[in-house]
Amino acid sequence: MPCAKFIVNGRVQGVFFRASTRAEAVRLGLTGHAKNLADGSVEVLACGDATALDELQLWLRIGPPAARVENVTRSSVEETAPAAFVTR
Repeated sequence: MPCAKFIVNGRVQGVFFRASTRAEAVRLGLTGHAKNLADGSVEVLACGDATALDELQLWLRIGPPAARVENVTRSSVEETAPAAFVTR
């Protein structure tokens, strides 16, 4: 199962970014996590169908209404697929 790690920069903390990301990932059938990083960015690890990962990446570029995304970087990772999508 392919996995990708995204780092999302901009105004992405304190705007329900993680919860909204979780809802979108669950809708797309992905597993993984979203967590705040100390530098103000959000890390998203997602595993599942490659097309769903691409759709999540497109969504992350916009995020929820209060977010102001400046940049999204994506890298492929070798991870064991988590059982669900969680926020940390």
